[in-house]
Amino acid sequence: MADDEIILSELDDEELVAQMFDDLYDGLREEIEEGVRILLDRGWTPYDILTKALVGGMTIVGADFRDGILFVPEVLLAANAMKGGMAILKPLLAETGAPRVGKMVIGTVKGDIHDIGKNLVSMMMEGAGFEVVDLGINNAVEKYLEALETEKPDILGMSALLTTTMPYMKVVIDTLKEKGIRDDYIVLVGGAPLNEEFGRAIGADAYCRDAAVAVETAKSLVGRKHNQIGA
Repeated sequence: MADDEIILSELDDEELVAQMFDDLYDGLREEIEEGVRILLDRGWTPYDILTKALVGGMTIVGADFRDGILFVPEVLLAANAMKGGMAILKPLLAETGAPRVGKMVIGTVKGDIHDIGKNLVSMMMEGAGFEVVDLGINNAVEKYLEALETEKPDILGMSALLTTTMPYMKVVIDTLKEKGIRDDYIVLVGGAPLNEEFGRAIGADAYCRDAAVAVETAKSLVGRKHNQIGA
């Protein structure tokens, strides 16, 4: 151990949050857990810790991942550190009735077993206050329909990493249309081979190029949807 080891409890709030950004970036789970506990002791609300410290930090991770500065192993470490912090906050958030932004069902489409991008989106969405139901990989249309029926989410998220599995997203959306329930959900799609044009062509509400964009898009579309219902 170096002599100049940082003692988290000696930092003021602003320094501590900045340090937590660094610790998240470096995937230091124990330090994040400690930081969360210190902020709770200082009277921070669970929601503020979540949004300002954890989501703030993960936003930087998401941006650097998108820009090719960070790679998958580092992002997974960061996500794991975030999970440590979330584990402490989750029960507290439930108690305090923190604003629930919305609910999302997400899964990789049939024939595709890639889940890193999807996992990242799930975590960033949870980090942004969404409730996320993750269906995992290789999901047939029936699996999506079943989840929509039972979970009644605001958003359906689909991901694909192979050009060969991309078209399956259209199968799912077309099935929703046939059943007359397409307009009940916001449909977000993502994955390396996709682009905006493809998203429009298959009838998705939006294509999200990365986890950070997915969170922003989800927030604005859910907000709009709630406003329409309220109007």
